[in-house]
Amino acid sequence: MPRKLLIIALLIHALTLQAQVNYTSRVLLIPLDDRPPCLQFPVRMGLIGDVDVVTPPREMLGRFTQYGQSDEIIQWLRGQNLSRFDAAILSLDMLAYGGLVASRVHATPEAEALQRVQIARELRRKAPNLKMYGSSVIMRLAPTSDGKNEAYREKLAKWAEVSPDAGEAALTQKLESDIPAAALADYKQARERNLRINRYAVDLVRDKVFDYLIVSQDDAKPRGVHVKDRETLIDLVKTNKLTEQVAVQPGADEVSMLLLARAMADKYNYRPKIKAVYSSEAMANKIMPYEDRPLRQTVSFHIRAVGATEVTSEQQADLLYYVYASRFEPGRAQSFAEEIAKVPASKGLIIADIDPKGDVQGGDILFTEALKQQSVFARTYGYACWNTAGNTIGTALPHGIIAGISKTVLKAKPPVVDRMNRAQTWFMLNRLLDDYSYHSIVRPKAQQLCRERQWNNYRLTDEQNQAIEAFCLKELQPIAQQTAAGFFPKSSKQRAELTSLTFDLPWNRTFEAEIDFEVKP
Repeated sequence: MPRKLLIIALLIHALTLQAQVNYTSRVLLIPLDDRPPCLQFPVRMGLIGDVDVVTPPREMLGRFTQYGQSDEIIQWLRGQNLSRFDAAILSLDMLAYGGLVASRVHATPEAEALQRVQIARELRRKAPNLKMYGSSVIMRLAPTSDGKNEAYREKLAKWAEVSPDAGEAALTQKLESDIPAAALADYKQARERNLRINRYAVDLVRDKVFDYLIVSQDDAKPRGVHVKDRETLIDLVKTNKLTEQVAVQPGADEVSMLLLARAMADKYNYRPKIKAVYSSEAMANKIMPYEDRPLRQTVSFHIRAVGATEVTSEQQADLLYYVYASRFEPGRAQSFAEEIAKVPASKGLIIADIDPKGDVQGGDILFTEALKQQSVFARTYGYACWNTAGNTIGTALPHGIIAGISKTVLKAKPPVVDRMNRAQTWFMLNRLLDDYSYHSIVRPKAQQLCRERQWNNYRLTDEQNQAIEAFCLKELQPIAQQTAAGFFPKSSKQRAELTSLTFDLPWNRTFEAEIDFEVKP
């Protein structure tokens, strides 16, 4: 057989084998959009617990300011055999508007959005015993930068922050005179419509369509127009006595991962006791950038969302959740890493590295390198350090929950254990390469290159995007090989080899990367 035909035959054989994998669980997911934390992360995280996460074709999910195809996704949902799934996770923002970015403008009228989300009731009628989980986002303060609103975008965000404050009447009036009337009207209409969908999401829990719902607050501040929306929803939840079924909490992009962990925790009745250990009590009580609650509250919200119990005693805890927010406290990176390294093997370990200033977006170099020196990551259940506190906490925690299920609950045979272990290694390496290596080391270099070439790193042309992708891949290659080679302790017989590394900027901006590779254990 000619070599080319042999290669094609082998590829077809490999794809056939992959299609024949019998996973322990299967979950249907309608993600918030196609960015890695909303799509790639939950799909890959599911594999750690031997979960096949099934999503619509990617082209239906849109791309940045090209909104998702809500009606086509609804038709896709109608074509699914629901008896094949253990659970369904539905983003109402994707179903109603076409994703998170689409939710920030009034392109979809309220009546049309409400009609679209009726699909949730339709699915419940078809599958009365299917566990169903929902998410709905409280609109953030700032509109999306779309290349057309730069002249007034920051003013509109400031108006959204100060307008409810009677003491800021003069500033509010000045901002309203500077913002185009049509833009301000569109913003207000989008907020009103979104609040109606938020309220309807709570109705879906009241009517037993959703088993559990997360209403998440996208990027915000302690004051602003969102506060009234949030308090209205909290009151609605309390009035309907749904506080055990509805969480109103900070975050957005990470919610699918939280709900995936919740779904698996419900399936296996996995209710671990978690003790949060903070690098700084002062920072634990501080509100982190882009959020409206103290860090400690954000952690507690997320622990409850995954179905776990927060405890105050390390002796009681099944999982120890180390939350580091002290990158500006001299010496704390090393000492906190040393504390983590001493955690006994009998305790599950989760690590979140929080950026308390909001200007790095990745991990702390001193802290991460100290953890790598201690070979901590190979035995860590969950880890993250990207973007906001809510994003980081809401990635590391469900990662840890699903890893805990795979290690302590699932009684799988060796082939299944092998693929779950490989999935865990992949996800941890991906966090180290994406959250840390890209955002903390490579991305600053890419942004400097954009400045030198006078490119807008938030809106790259396709040609510019390809050039930056090639630059980042070249920078990341040696880091990836070193990270994989040093992942397991030298005393361990295990080794990880990383191959077929790819790097993409899916939204033509340096803000997020999609990194993929294969792991050969």
